[in-house]
This record gives sequence, structure tokens and C-alpha cells, in this order.
Amino acid sequence: QVQLVESGGGLVQAGGSLRLPCTGSGRTFSSYAMGWFRQAPGKEREFLAGISWSGGSTYYADSVKGRFTISRDNAKNTVYLQMNSLKPEDTAVYYCAATKAPGHTSVTYEYDYWGQGTQVTVSS
Repeated sequence: QVQLVESGGGLVQAGGSLRLPCTGSGRTFSSYAMGWFRQAPGKEREFLAGISWSGGSTYYADSVKGRFTISRDNAKNTVYLQMNSLKPEDTAVYYCAATKAPGHTSVTYEYDYWGQGTQVTVSS
């Protein structure tokens, strides 16, 4: 089992940057592929980025490609989401999640463990 805790959220002006860490518990963290999602009020949870267990493969939603970067440090049991050029429409609760599903998956039901989320608010 993996427990995940996100941090790093907050209020930022449009055009600014934030880095969200997600730290996992347990010795098996490095065996999971990881993903970042977000959910704005009244909207469905949206996939943003994924990374393989080794960190050697990453993939992104078109909405954030070129602005967001996912990375991981398995020695620290941590996955990161670097967010640049933030826009007001990026305002949401951001979640990290862990999956054993093979390949690149962006669907929520294939992720087994979720963090509690961290709020990101981008002001115009």
C-alpha cells in the first residue's frame, strides 16, 4: 500500500510558477508509475501528466504540454509537478496518484492510490 501526500499549493499570479511535491510512504513507491490530476469546482477530474516507475518515460495532456513538467526522485519517494506560465484556468485542487497499470494511462480508475490534494489558485 502507498500513502501519498501533496504539498506546495497556494496563491500565485498569472504567469507565475509553482512546484508541487508528492511524497509517498512505503518501500514500494518506486515500483509505481505516477500521475498528476486536477479538479476544478463543478468539473471532472482531469489528467495532467504521468511518469513511469523509473522516470524514463513521461507523457502529458495537451492542455499543459510545454508548461508543466513531471519528474520523480525515487530515493526521496517523491514525484514533482513543475508548473510554469500559470493561467487563471489552472485554478484547481491538484492530486497525485499511483498506478501499477502498464503503459501510459490517463484514466482515473486505473490509479490505485490517491493523495488528499493541494489547492492551487491563480489570480489574474
